[in-house]
Amino acid sequence: MSRDKNFTALLLTLALHTGVWLLVSEVRFKHVSPAKAPQTAEKIVFLELIPPPRQPLPEPPSALPAKLPTTPITTPPPDTALATPAPPPSPDRPRASMAAPQPPTAEEWAFAANYTNKNSKGYRYSWGQQVRSMMGTAVEGPDQGVVRFRIEIAPDGRLTQLQTLWTTSAKAEQLARQAIQKMPPLPPTPTGKPLVFDKTISFSPFANDGPPLYRDDCLPEPPVFRNPFAWDGTSPQVVAAPTPTTPMDPQALADCLRQLPQESVEAESASDQRLMDQWGSSKTGR
Repeated sequence: MSRDKNFTALLLTLALHTGVWLLVSEVRFKHVSPAKAPQTAEKIVFLELIPPPRQPLPEPPSALPAKLPTTPITTPPPDTALATPAPPPSPDRPRASMAAPQPPTAEEWAFAANYTNKNSKGYRYSWGQQVRSMMGTAVEGPDQGVVRFRIEIAPDGRLTQLQTLWTTSAKAEQLARQAIQKMPPLPPTPTGKPLVFDKTISFSPFANDGPPLYRDDCLPEPPVFRNPFAWDGTSPQVVAAPTPTTPMDPQALADCLRQLPQESVEAESASDQRLMDQWGSSKTGR
């Protein structure tokens, strides 16, 4: 009886070990020997890069002249407001031009001969307009530019002194001097005294030489700025007080206001354009 029990236990043990061995063998077979994916043939493609056709190189610029003009040109002072010279025009763009303005009329000269405010402001403007009207058409290019003169006119209207302060174009100076020599007789100066002033003549297709504004001519002159902290290094340091503005005499103010003309649309437009040229910027679009 005990022998049968031992035999039955042995059979169960063998059966259990056999089942465990089969189970482990099946899992190991699945993990160790996975199915291989079918191999596909690789295709190799060769691409040939063709360079673009070469563009012909631009021709070198023409040689500079062997000898430059020897006419001395004085550089304008840095604090002088000038119109920036325009770049040379491209071959596919026509050059800009501006015809000479009309000379002052008899009515404008009559006003200028009687306007004493601001160092005979009307007379100075009419004089420059007369000169520019006799210089001809201004064309964009190397001949365009500006010239500044110092002029002295006698009480009877005769020119007594003409001095070139500086110029950016020898052609502009030449034409201006020729025009000044051929100017018609001018009226007497408004004050009956010699008139000394500086005048800039613009010979450029981009110049803005419209009539000036007169409405602020009776306002007191702003005080001249002087650095209050300037010191020569030896004298005692004293902070200079600003010079107060002296009010105009009531009679002189009345005479000044009586001479003021009625402003025109052309004068307003010219003033606005001058402000745009002075403070405008191509980067901001204003």
